[in-house]
Amino acid sequence: MKLSKRKRQPMLKEKIAENPFITDDALAAEFNVSVQTIRLDRLELNIPEVRERIKDVAKQQYDTVKALPIEEVIGEVVDLELDDHAISILDIKEEYVFSRTGIARGHHLFAQANSLAVAVIDDDLALTANANVSFKSQVKSGQRVVAKAKVIGNQNNRTLVEVKSYVDQELVFKGSFSMFREELSTGRET
Repeated sequence: MKLSKRKRQPMLKEKIAENPFITDDALAAEFNVSVQTIRLDRLELNIPEVRERIKDVAKQQYDTVKALPIEEVIGEVVDLELDDHAISILDIKEEYVFSRTGIARGHHLFAQANSLAVAVIDDDLALTANANVSFKSQVKSGQRVVAKAKVIGNQNNRTLVEVKSYVDQELVFKGSFSMFREELSTGRET
């Protein structure tokens, strides 16, 4: 049953506040209305489109990446606290998938996770020493992958970073990255 505009709009506002990364398509499905209706609701409520919301969240919430230029991180970094956690978003485009199946090539998911593991390190030099990865579910063109990196600790002069990637809350990729960093190899502490 469709909700009236008067009832739908406050719920829409709340839904976007809970998850600023939610797309108009997902909102349309959630409220059983057209994408155009969602766009009109957002306009009336002065809520920007998802790209702008992502940029706003990113500007408010993260440190500066040190180990590589931000444009070299695969996906868009939306949250970063160095040596603690990071989040990036990657929209799967047609050129990222196999033409026959429409399934994303694994190296794109790995690249997003690996570059996020590098980005979360609070050092000018961070390199992947070892990675243990597992692909949990296929990802298709048009889907949004949210990768979440968490620094687990240090072991044998390496920083351990766990990255989990999700599509609509479903785990699609998991990786454990052992990161070399100059600070640990030289014995310097910051």
